Amino acid sequence: MQALDKIDYSNNWVTILLFVLLVGVVFLKLLNAKKLKQNVIAFFNNSLLDDSDVDGLNYTKPFQIIIFLFTVTVLSLLTHTFKIYKLPETATNFVVFSTIFGCVLLYLFLKRMLEYGLSLLFMIKKNVRPFINSKINTLHSISFFLYIALVLNEYANLNRVYLFYFASFLFIMRFIFLVARNKKLIFNQLFYFILYICAFEIATLFVLYKLMF
Repeated sequence: MQALDKIDYSNNWVTILLFVLLVGVVFLKLLNAKKLKQNVIAFFNNSLLDDSDVDGLNYTKPFQIIIFLFTVTVLSLLTHTFKIYKLPETATNFVVFSTIFGCVLLYLFLKRMLEYGLSLLFMIKKNVRPFINSKINTLHSISFFLYIALVLNEYANLNRVYLFYFASFLFIMRFIFLVARNKKLIFNQLFYFILYICAFEIATLFVLYKLMF
């Protein structure tokens, strides 16, 4: 008889991680149920949130720490799922996910700190604050929708392609909403906005993609 390699795949760590994320949502509700609701619907109505809640000086607040880690974890799971889809030979274990998580965490943290630091350095914090806060709020918001999509993908046996289409749709709509809500700032400073997109979004995402793929 021909020996067959035994494929030992377990998604127990994914189940535990999704449960931890659910616990995180519970903690967010206990800390501030109203703010949690506002963050969830920020994708559709960003004006309900107080800008001071996501100010660079307030990143040490428990609510902001938990929702930031929730967002990082969801995006890392989505990236991990996409990597397995694109590279089927990729090992599906917690070590690979941890590497992706570390890259996403470092990317988002440094990006936020750099944006905030530059806004202070060039004394334009008041002008760009609504735009930066809109980005943060809507990213947190779509992470809740992506969490639901990841749960369905993991346990409802849905085609992964639908998950990626859904994620792409959310990020495209997020960009459209950001431009629409900040059109006055953007079109008054169109050159700097294009420069920002190229330097802070496209270039950094390209580097992150190369690191993980």
